[in-house]
Amino acid sequence: MSSYRIVPAQGGPSKASVQNTANSFGLHDTFRYGLRSLSQDIKSNPVESRLDKWEETQDQMKLTLQRNLFGLHMPVRQMMERKLVASTPHMPALPGFDSNIHLDVLMGRDETLHVSDIFGG
Repeated sequence: MSSYRIVPAQGGPSKASVQNTANSFGLHDTFRYGLRSLSQDIKSNPVESRLDKWEETQDQMKLTLQRNLFGLHMPVRQMMERKLVASTPHMPALPGFDSNIHLDVLMGRDETLHVSDIFGG
């Protein structure tokens, strides 16, 4: 929890090789591991792993700064509020529309626009 890291750490290589999914004959075991795809054989770009962890790293940095400025109670209280708000995502005024705007406000994402905000998902 105590990390001043602004940019996520570089992740290790995430590559599934044929040796990991091979049977006794050295061939890919389709029944156990599914169809083999080209995306499993190609190493991912290091920037991709950093982008996947970007929000989590920024959130950890903010919680660490809050802990150092205000004390341990502040990040604990904020995490408790997030957990309570995330457990009830339904808005009764809009049936069928599951929005979690109150969690976005607590996490500071209420002023940003994402593709999922426009196209759903």
